[in-house]
Amino acid sequence: MALLQASQLSKEYDGRPILRNITVAIEKGEAFGLIGPTGSGKSTLIGILDLLEAPTSGSIHFDGTDVTHNKHAQLVARRRMSYVQQKPVVFNMNVCENVAYGLRLRRRKNKFARQKVEEMLELVGMSDYASRNAKTLSGGETQRVAIARALVTDPEVLFLDEPTANLDPLSVSKVEQVIRSIISEKKVAIVMATHDMVQGQQLATRIAVLLDGELMQVGSPGEIFSAPENEKVAEFVGIRNMLPGKVVEHEDNLLTIEVGSGQIQAVSENSMTEEVYVMVRPEDITFTIDRTVSSARNLFHGVIKKLTPLGPLVRIEIDCGFPLHGLVTRSAASDLELAIGKNVYASFKATATHVINRCP
Repeated sequence: MALLQASQLSKEYDGRPILRNITVAIEKGEAFGLIGPTGSGKSTLIGILDLLEAPTSGSIHFDGTDVTHNKHAQLVARRRMSYVQQKPVVFNMNVCENVAYGLRLRRRKNKFARQKVEEMLELVGMSDYASRNAKTLSGGETQRVAIARALVTDPEVLFLDEPTANLDPLSVSKVEQVIRSIISEKKVAIVMATHDMVQGQQLATRIAVLLDGELMQVGSPGEIFSAPENEKVAEFVGIRNMLPGKVVEHEDNLLTIEVGSGQIQAVSENSMTEEVYVMVRPEDITFTIDRTVSSARNLFHGVIKKLTPLGPLVRIEIDCGFPLHGLVTRSAASDLELAIGKNVYASFKATATHVINRCP
């Protein structure tokens, strides 16, 4: 049984739909990422799951109890949850007192509270700031104090709403490390809303994609970013090679798909219509200067149209009867003497493809 279960949740503000028919389950101890662009409804969904807002329709169960409209059950459930806002508020007192605030409300003994606060400050890397006024902290430091304050009461669910939004890269790295520590050391379920897809991919064990108030897909990071179920998810997660094509041959699980002036062979166990999209991850494409013998079923001759440096990598775009994007290391680009206008060969395996039906 899931720790937190939402069924057919919808939310409207002044008749305007914000969330539509959301069904999702959060398991005990899992790191659950909720990704979507700004304005997709992530914060609203977090607020409803944390029982801060009521849904317009639908139900919420916590640990097997329906808490949708039961105020007492909501109070009991909320004492087992914690929530860190995108812009957390700290009190005009020192860091130690800020972190201890929830324990004071629960009237925990001073000795226990001190030990617990010290443990949480160490977890978030803020032990040296214990006596400092929390109002003087930077944004990243404030976020870490807020996380410590949320964890000090030993919640079973920790909600994080855009935990690194508007932080500098160093602060982002420190907050992400704190989240990794929580995942590895605590038995708390983390529900993290973020528009940062890389962050979601790195920190979450399971991801839900929320677009325009609708839950489009739930799955592992690999499933979301390598095997999106529809065009909207593919576009959002940045699939560079989403090629429209027509299935011209279907033998067992091997498809031959006409794409532009070429044909791609792809493997798919799903039922396909004639009109499809073929997706190929850029890192699964191999580039050579000469035509080489390979086990890859797909080999195309093309001309380099664009080269874009990306840190230690170079993005390469070629025209091989259809546009194809790939990634190579800088050293490989140098060894191959890649340049705009140069002829290259691109190859990839049929198993490296992902095929979905095209919407009419």
